[in-house]
Amino acid sequence: MAVETPSSSSSTRGRQRQQLWGHKHLPLLVGASSKDSVEYILQALWRTRNTGLDSADRSIFRDILHLPSDSDLDPLLACLRMLIRRCVYENTTKEEIQKLFPEDVSPELQKLLTLLLQKFQSEWKDDVLKDKHRVDKEALQGETGGNFVSSKGDQASDNATDPIATK
Repeated sequence: MAVETPSSSSSTRGRQRQQLWGHKHLPLLVGASSKDSVEYILQALWRTRNTGLDSADRSIFRDILHLPSDSDLDPLLACLRMLIRRCVYENTTKEEIQKLFPEDVSPELQKLLTLLLQKFQSEWKDDVLKDKHRVDKEALQGETGGNFVSSKGDQASDNATDPIATK
């Protein structure tokens, strides 16, 4: 029976991170000519989180990164979407973000991704809250047929209480 030593445990975690985060794919971002290009990619991935990328976005990404095909692009996008999700939904700190990268990813790329993920983290969290509020409101309207019961107990249309809709 093999005994797991601290060094073998660390090595195992490192391999798991490499498999999870695609250590071969994140370095493809180095093909981008600027920080702004990487920022554009992250923002577009966030913007299309519910719909997925269209062919125009995919083409732009391939051009930015100098990649010949979608099969080269897809694993990178999956890695970036996982990083974004971790930062937004798991309230990941700067130190925790840095620990997500395998050792093979250059320190410069780690720093760039960490800075960009931190830069947009609060904005993206706000978007999630807005989405949740919108979905909750739509669900409530669906349950009540667009009407709700006021605190006085009478039923009113949602539009009747909206000052903009009544003008």
